[in-house]
Amino acid sequence: MDQSSIAWADGVLVTIDQRALPHELRELRITTVDEVIDAIKTLAVRGAPAIGVSGAFGVVIAARAATVDGVLDTAQVETEAARIAAARPTAVNLAWGVQRTLGKLSEGVQAMEDEALELLAEDGRVNLAAATHTADLLQQLCGDRPLRLLTHCNTGRLATTAWGTAIGAIRVLHQRGKVAEVIVDETRPLLQGARLTAWEMAEAGVPHRLTIDSAAAWAMGTEQVDAVIVGADRITADGSVANKIGTYMLAIAAKHHGIPFIVVAPESTRDITTARGGDIVVEQRAAAEVTGFGGVATAPEGTQTFNPAFDVTPPELVTAVVTEFGVLRDPAVARSAAESTDAVAADTASAGAEIAAIARGLYANGWMPGTAGNISVRQGDAAVITASGLSKGELGARDMVTVAVADSRPVREDSRRPSAETTIHTAVYRTRGAQAVVHVHPPHSTALSIREFEGGVHTTRFAGYELIKGLGGERPDVIDIPVFPNHADVPQIGVDIEKYLVEHPDAPPVLFIAGHGITAWGANLAQARDRAECLEAMCELTTLTGRREIPLGDN
Repeated sequence: MDQSSIAWADGVLVTIDQRALPHELRELRITTVDEVIDAIKTLAVRGAPAIGVSGAFGVVIAARAATVDGVLDTAQVETEAARIAAARPTAVNLAWGVQRTLGKLSEGVQAMEDEALELLAEDGRVNLAAATHTADLLQQLCGDRPLRLLTHCNTGRLATTAWGTAIGAIRVLHQRGKVAEVIVDETRPLLQGARLTAWEMAEAGVPHRLTIDSAAAWAMGTEQVDAVIVGADRITADGSVANKIGTYMLAIAAKHHGIPFIVVAPESTRDITTARGGDIVVEQRAAAEVTGFGGVATAPEGTQTFNPAFDVTPPELVTAVVTEFGVLRDPAVARSAAESTDAVAADTASAGAEIAAIARGLYANGWMPGTAGNISVRQGDAAVITASGLSKGELGARDMVTVAVADSRPVREDSRRPSAETTIHTAVYRTRGAQAVVHVHPPHSTALSIREFEGGVHTTRFAGYELIKGLGGERPDVIDIPVFPNHADVPQIGVDIEKYLVEHPDAPPVLFIAGHGITAWGANLAQARDRAECLEAMCELTTLTGRREIPLGDN
């Protein structure tokens, strides 16, 4: 295996046994569900994307074993899939990979195998895209010069299926001749930085030095680090980042020293169903990992340990999260990082790039089909919004219009034409302290808006769903979401929304427009997008259960 760490060979999952590195490059051939679970639990296979793909193939292995005389025992497959998904609870990619393959169960084993193979191919493409976006961002933030980077744990091809996330970005920069040195945290307690990342750095020919975890802050303090770049195992709806233990203290040190702290992860690592970082279940590992190493005891017998596998970094310490769809960051961070003689132009370009990246992702999800939907970011008395008549799947940073919040008109006469739905965005900006608005057409929310419409402006109540916490309402368990008529004269929708928001200052930051999708807003674009995704997820659950309200005693 040269640059790919996972392969599928006629019913066998073939990977690198990471327990043997760096002393031995040993192939691991997995043929049973028990072997899949053991490989994940013992960290023979590790890294969020890698265990997600391995979990997907684990379900295929389960389906093959559950097929007798051409008959597939679906109940057995579902039981085995649940066992695989429970192997590591913190990394959301594992459950995601399992569910992707399990979703093809009704179509048979071959369809499941094809889905797992698509995940394998998709991971390589996703990693390279995210790595390239990150390399571009680091050069924008730190300057076009060889950079001194610090990384934690292992985020290279060993942690994925190919290329890597944070280490993938380092590799892209190295190919550009823009890496002066990488400081590699050893990453206690299993030394994944020392054993795996240092091995990958040497393999790729990247200049690097290994350090103990507790020296990282001093490296920043003595000006040996331009940026910190890490991966993630889960990113919650509020932007909190779960990653290998030790990440949180790096983020605090980076914030103190004014150093960019960049998180690189695939979209599949973003978990919008978990509202806050505090809701993440953090895996506790065995005491032996702390009391000794390599079979040699280093602490007195019977010593009690605190050995969390992960920690959770709050969003205010994160400069940017980068996925295959581009850079997701607070516009305020982008403004402070931009070094341009024309600050307004720099802000507009930054907002346009972020809007375009998120629009392409929502288009890929089927939420902005064709030219439908629009996204905006506020900049003082103006807002940057997607231009009218353009496919959201092909947007670039320049495909934007800057409009005045006061009257929704373009601030320049020679600019592109704004959508009629611009009035929805400006109505929100005039009545709320929002800094970003997302208007999309996801299927479940749109369908529910039609079913719930009773004529005129009214509200529809949801209760008992955990997702309510991610919608930013006044209560965590109940939310009354307004539903607006869909006027042929689209600006009239904006008039209705503005009137309602003025009269209802406690209204939540999401709304339905009957047959016309949903609108969500927030303090930044990521939060607005996440709220739209939370609402769609809740509407999907409502469709599946037939219930908008779940008694708290039942859920």
